[in-house]
Amino acid sequence: MCLSSRRFLFAAACGLLSGAMAFGTFARAEDKAEAITGSKAPAAPQPKLFSTPSTAGGSGHRTVIGNGGIEYPVAVVRGTPYQMGYHLGQLTRQEIHQFVPPALVAIAKELGVSTEFLTEVWSRSASYTDDRVEQEMVGLADGSGLPLATFQALHAVSLLMPYSCSSIAAWGEATVDGHLYQTRNLDWNMEVGAHEYPMIVLYIPDQGTPHVVPSFAGVIGAHTGMNTKGITLAEMGDSPGKEAPYQIHAPHFTTFFRTMLYDGESLTKVLDIFQSVPPTKRYHFVFGDGQAELRAVKLRAHAPEGAEKWLSIWKDNDPNDEFAPRVLTGCVYNDEGRGAFPTLKAEHGKLTGEKLVQLASSIPIKGGNVENVVYDATDFRMWVSYAHQDKEAYQRPYVYVDLKTIDADGDGNPDISLK
Repeated sequence: MCLSSRRFLFAAACGLLSGAMAFGTFARAEDKAEAITGSKAPAAPQPKLFSTPSTAGGSGHRTVIGNGGIEYPVAVVRGTPYQMGYHLGQLTRQEIHQFVPPALVAIAKELGVSTEFLTEVWSRSASYTDDRVEQEMVGLADGSGLPLATFQALHAVSLLMPYSCSSIAAWGEATVDGHLYQTRNLDWNMEVGAHEYPMIVLYIPDQGTPHVVPSFAGVIGAHTGMNTKGITLAEMGDSPGKEAPYQIHAPHFTTFFRTMLYDGESLTKVLDIFQSVPPTKRYHFVFGDGQAELRAVKLRAHAPEGAEKWLSIWKDNDPNDEFAPRVLTGCVYNDEGRGAFPTLKAEHGKLTGEKLVQLASSIPIKGGNVENVVYDATDFRMWVSYAHQDKEAYQRPYVYVDLKTIDADGDGNPDISLK
């Protein structure tokens, strides 16, 4: 970790240490009293000073998608944000308890901070975050039985950890059927073990657009996703650890991605949402629209560079694109130079979902390829692969799912429709 990052964490740790010393003084006084009396009074029951929202309404069901011996769980949740979070917590309770507490301890140790420090980071960012995401998190805590602070700390991690990924969008004359296909490689930290707890969540909110988030147990933030209006989202982190301390007084992309999935009815709307929130770190994004506008854009959002220079938005075949002249009609991409362009050029006009699966698997950062997704944003379909044990996502077969056919409640009718 760089020097500036260590100074930032040291300052935070000092504040936490002061609190710990104060607590220690109190604890020693309590221990002395126990020694004098020779007994310890039983802990008083905690008073119930607040109620929890009713769990009546909404619903949650679980199913699986598979390819041969590979199966991934799918949770379908309906209702208000709280209800969806609650049902998701109930459906994934076992995986959450197995994954979240030990992972959080390990991550905090890796970052050199306490879980209380992570909770404070989340609290600061949450001041700028979509209320629906916070309400889902409360429901997730109540449904799973873990403390709310545990999930707050977990969702602060992506604000602080550096990572890198890639994404490609192709549509119109670049694809065989005109559909918009978009890839997302998540190249992160295999040691966290999130890939051993995959969870694909189909959200069907009472208000807002239904959307799918291929994620992990206990995580409601979206590192990628697609909604039934054809919006697809992908992110690539550009901030090295040496740029810490990071700006956290803003919504993280994993939370405003959820806002975009809830509310995005077109690419124009998605860009409006993006530009209405304060920036955090350095990122690239690829945002696609497979229906209303049938196009995609690539964004370079480097917040530390200041208001005049921090944001660039490139359309397809854009002479101003950072990769020009390696640009094409009906394509935008960011692969950090790992070789996507020759295939995009050779297969231009013939690209399909299956060909983009192959391309996505050819450009990951090896050693950290946790998850890969390819979306058909025009027809609400996707292909997904998670790492498992010693095999990274690019080394494993993808599972295909037509999301319009999911019937998690088993009533004989699809859970969702594009109509």
